[in-house]
Amino acid sequence: VSWRVLLEDAGAVQSMSRKGNCYDNAVMENFFGHLKEELFHHARFPGTDALATALNEYIRWYNTERISTKLKGLSPVQYRAQTLAA
Repeated sequence: VSWRVLLEDAGAVQSMSRKGNCYDNAVMENFFGHLKEELFHHARFPGTDALATALNEYIRWYNTERISTKLKGLSPVQYRAQTLAA
């Protein structure tokens, strides 16, 4: 069974409007790399509810509390507050 058939059977539409560029997915590839290293490689989940809870907590932490060298050692919230205060 091809990928296109699976998508069609699920009622999904494949998006291929232009030539792909390696930079298109760079942000998400980076996020998923962090997610796998910081969450999945260190935990086992007894069920989908536990996984969903862990994912939601990780995304909240990633978007608000994590310290990033790209943000000059600040969390995203601190960096945005600093930028808005300027």
